[in-house]
Amino acid sequence: MNGIILLTLLTIWSNVDCTPCSYSPSQWCISVDSAIECGVLKQCLEANATKPNTQVQPVQVELYFESLCPGCRLFLTSQLFPTWTMLQDIMSVTLVPYGNAHESFDGKQYQFTCQHGEEECLGNMIETCILNATGSKAFQIVYCMEASTDVIKAGEKCVALYDPNTKWDSIMTCVKGDQGNQLMHQNAVKTGALKPAHDYVPWIVINGEHTDDLQKKATSSLFTLICSMWKVGFGEHNYHSSFKCYVLSILSFLPSLFLYSVFGKYSDPFPFPLFFNVTVGKVKRSEYFPVY
Repeated sequence: MNGIILLTLLTIWSNVDCTPCSYSPSQWCISVDSAIECGVLKQCLEANATKPNTQVQPVQVELYFESLCPGCRLFLTSQLFPTWTMLQDIMSVTLVPYGNAHESFDGKQYQFTCQHGEEECLGNMIETCILNATGSKAFQIVYCMEASTDVIKAGEKCVALYDPNTKWDSIMTCVKGDQGNQLMHQNAVKTGALKPAHDYVPWIVINGEHTDDLQKKATSSLFTLICSMWKVGFGEHNYHSSFKCYVLSILSFLPSLFLYSVFGKYSDPFPFPLFFNVTVGKVKRSEYFPVY
């Protein structure tokens, strides 16, 4: 193995100009950034072409929220879901509907009290059962509900739209039964175990960590945060994902550059997730699927 690595480095060394860079030769191919800086991108791609594709761990995003919380709905629909749609190959999302609710045990079942009343408790329970029952379709269904005027009423239609094989009756059996009660208790335990403890919702955790700075960056531009935190490695999958981040990041600045060149005024980078939400998101718009 050491011989193969040495041969790879010697091959790259012999095919490039020795321009100074901040990486030692052994680190030239550890990432796309290092390869570009050292002028060996082409050689690193060729050297890695015959190696097994090395997958880099995705950025993990956890959202602790409430089904009827306006701020939660705004973040989920205008930042989280659009960003996941564009970058789902380099990020994973965990949704925990509970938020500022409280639970008590009456000897038989857990009883829940929610910040926005009984309707929110019902919405939390419906979304929890959907997350448990519909697998990879769950996020799309929850987005559909949260983007709707009436979150509760939208549930049945959203399930039928994105996962027609799941019957609404099975979701409601979960909601009204012991299974849903235990699933919501698990959400309560997971929320209660947050460190630091949550003070508000939406509460965003990135790679197991919550800070005020991460929260601010996530709510401002989750797309930019995910791209900046993703540790880029080589392999075809990683290269194309990195390229996507580069291209969309560059495109996000074009409207600002245009405004500056024409009017001499600068604005923030173009919000791609919001653009997605008000354009692509309207493809399946109906009375049950209005987009903010």
